[in-house]
Amino acid sequence: MSHFVKSLASLRVWSTRISAHATTRQLTTASASHIPRSRVLKLNPVVLWGAASVLGVAYALHQTNKVHLEAPQAVQQQLDEEIEIDPGTSIAFPKTLQIPSKFPLPKFSLVGVGTRTVSFIGIKVYSVGFYADLNDPKLNVPLAATPEEKIEHIIRNTACVIRIVPTRNTSYTHLRDGFVRALTGRIQLEKSRGTLTPEIEFAIQSPLRKLKTLFPNAALTKGTPLDILITAPTGDQKQPRRLVFRDLGSIESDWVSEQFLLTYFEGNGISPPLKKATAERLKSFGK
Repeated sequence: MSHFVKSLASLRVWSTRISAHATTRQLTTASASHIPRSRVLKLNPVVLWGAASVLGVAYALHQTNKVHLEAPQAVQQQLDEEIEIDPGTSIAFPKTLQIPSKFPLPKFSLVGVGTRTVSFIGIKVYSVGFYADLNDPKLNVPLAATPEEKIEHIIRNTACVIRIVPTRNTSYTHLRDGFVRALTGRIQLEKSRGTLTPEIEFAIQSPLRKLKTLFPNAALTKGTPLDILITAPTGDQKQPRRLVFRDLGSIESDWVSEQFLLTYFEGNGISPPLKKATAERLKSFGK
């Protein structure tokens, strides 16, 4: 505003000087009839008004620019409130996830993020986010439970999502092979613990075979998310939980669905940063 006032004041001084000069010139040349009257310098009031208008517009534009400079800060603050960044890859994950579906799905809350790294060569393969329906009234997570117990309780008792975002171009078949290896490892682990009965082992063979057929021989480009959902328990043995690979297909099996997600948190987990972030988030969660 001060620049505008100074500019207008300077214009007034300039116009006064011009007017004074014009008056003096008229007095000293009045007797010179050969000089045309049109050459006598006078300042038209319209000129003054036009100059002031130009300065006013310039000031308004200056103020408008200030508003635009402030806007990105508000947008950035809103983004910070809506997303979480994986520190290992700088990949952003929404803090709430609503997956479009023909059947109703809850709104999922982000519990933790981390990076999947091939340890022996140190290559970051993908970022992974773990989501769960933390607002499920049937969840009832015990506050006194350990973070590991809370993770298992959530996976076994409500709908969950694993979101995978590749850090480099890969393929669906490459991911499929990794998933199959992980589930094969879970079978061996559960056998060693004595928790996998022959009946269950027999029952999961068909869904495992179907899982291998879901993935196309196609590329999955860098930054393209793949959402993997397990539906909530139905309480009916005739309606097992579904393991859904978004846009690819699904299989039905309580054991395969739950063990698929538990693989990410067994021991140090497929992604130790994911397990650490999830455990930290769940420390104070529960009733």
